[in-house]
Amino acid sequence: MRLPVDDDIYDINGVWLGPPNQTLPFRARYIAYAVGAVIFLILQAVERKVGIPFGFFSFAYTVIGTALATRAILRLVDADRPVLSVVAAFAHEVGAPRQLTRVTEATIRPARVRIVPPDPSRATPATDSNAKGTD
Repeated sequence: MRLPVDDDIYDINGVWLGPPNQTLPFRARYIAYAVGAVIFLILQAVERKVGIPFGFFSFAYTVIGTALATRAILRLVDADRPVLSVVAAFAHEVGAPRQLTRVTEATIRPARVRIVPPDPSRATPATDSNAKGTD
């Protein structure tokens, strides 16, 4: 016997369509409005902290940045992976301990280099010119 899967209940998209014949020109999930509002406020706070004054172009850039960031975040969000788990996974990835990859450099000063005489067993044998069979 085959049991039907329950994937059909997740096909429903929580989208506000608006009143009849007066819908929005775009479709957005309910969560998109909340995520977009948070991103917009964060971008506005960053702009004020940096010293960018409030104006038409700064507002327009913030709206465009909000739309792009919201779309990027919500591509990762679905019924099986809610927004908070995506944010928590990002925070854990950023805050995870990493192996130190800094390259340490050292300067060798010739005055402090100890000269070690070569090991006599590794020395190359002396070549004798008379040993070539001049008997």
